[in-house]
Amino acid sequence: MEHHSELLYQSFSLWYLLFTSHSHGCRVSVMGDKSKLSETLQNLSTEIEEKSRANSGTHIIFAINYSGKHDILKACKNLATQVKDGVILPNQINETIFAQQLYTNYIDFPCPDLVIRTSGEIRISNFMLWQMAYSKLYFTKKYFPDFGENDLIEALRAFQRTQ
Repeated sequence: MEHHSELLYQSFSLWYLLFTSHSHGCRVSVMGDKSKLSETLQNLSTEIEEKSRANSGTHIIFAINYSGKHDILKACKNLATQVKDGVILPNQINETIFAQQLYTNYIDFPCPDLVIRTSGEIRISNFMLWQMAYSKLYFTKKYFPDFGENDLIEALRAFQRTQ
C-alpha cells in the first residue's frame, strides 16, 4: 500500500503543478472517501481543489477511493442525520435532495450521457451507480492507455446511433 500512496502522491504533485497554474485554468476535484488517504495526500488534494476552484477551464475529476455503493450509503446516512436533527422532513427528500449528498454534487453535469468502459470488462464496477441510471454504456476491449482518438470517435458514433 505504501508504494500506491507514493505513486498517488507523485501523480497529485504533478497535477498540482500542471493544472493549478492560471495559464492552464483547469479546475481539479477529488471525489471519494478521502479519510482513508494519508494526511499528506488529504492535504495535497484539498490544496489542489482550493487553488483551482475559481478556474473555469476543463474540470478534471479524480475518483480516488471511490465506491458507488459507499456514495449512496453516505448520502442515506447524511439524510438520516438531517431528518433526526430536524433539518429536513422525510417527505421533503426527493431525487434532487438525494443527489446533493453524493460526491458528484459539485459537478455541473454529474450524470454522464455516455460511459466508456475499457479493458473488455462488461460491467460497471461499482462506479457512479446513481449517476449512471440513464447513461449509455459503451464497452471496448482496448485498455485505457491504448484507447485513442479513433476509438473515442467510434464510441461517440455508437452513442449518436442510440439517440
